[in-house]
Amino acid sequence: MKRWLALMSFVCGLPLSAAGAQSPESQRTVTANVIVSASSPRLRIELPKQARYLGADRWLLYDIADCEAHVFVEADAHKVVRRLYWVQFEGYVPGRPDLKYDYGSDPVRRIHGIDFHVRTRSGPTDEPARAGSDTEHVRQLMHAAGYAMPPDMMNVRLVHLLDATERSELMIIYAESASVAGIAGPDLVSGGKGSERWLAVDPAIVQRAAKRIAFHEFTEK
Repeated sequence: MKRWLALMSFVCGLPLSAAGAQSPESQRTVTANVIVSASSPRLRIELPKQARYLGADRWLLYDIADCEAHVFVEADAHKVVRRLYWVQFEGYVPGRPDLKYDYGSDPVRRIHGIDFHVRTRSGPTDEPARAGSDTEHVRQLMHAAGYAMPPDMMNVRLVHLLDATERSELMIIYAESASVAGIAGPDLVSGGKGSERWLAVDPAIVQRAAKRIAFHEFTEK
């Protein structure tokens, strides 16, 4: 199951403090709404001030890739998510030199001076997560903090390949409730009465992601 289809219905549990927590293994630091990455890549990633940080997780994905995910949300008074910010640093392990990332079918867009492979999707939030997947790890963080997902969401996946080897990436998934755009989720599926609106919604969600997430060069003080 592709991760951009499965950022939904986070239903597993993992202990986490109410204020959000960072895995002791995290290589990046988070202060308020800013992720600081001193390497791979050297960036400061700034999320909206109203986004709440839920924590980080780092693990070996299917024994082939080192993953570090950070999760932020905006939610209503009942802790139902309206917007999700999923920031993930990932790279294949040295023991698998044959592997590289391939996003050749995704268009490239330059956002805040960085080239990203862009892909958008919409759908219900009850897609099951593959065991051990990055989606499952993100679901654990969200459920532990007491958040629930809306019935339907739209999302854009942004992937930046760090160098010509195509073995390391920065992935960002920005997702929002279909209601944010005033659309009933089922209407966006193929053949739905609102599906023709996707031609307008598609670029709009990319623009909103670009507006709400900022990238700055990391400089050591």
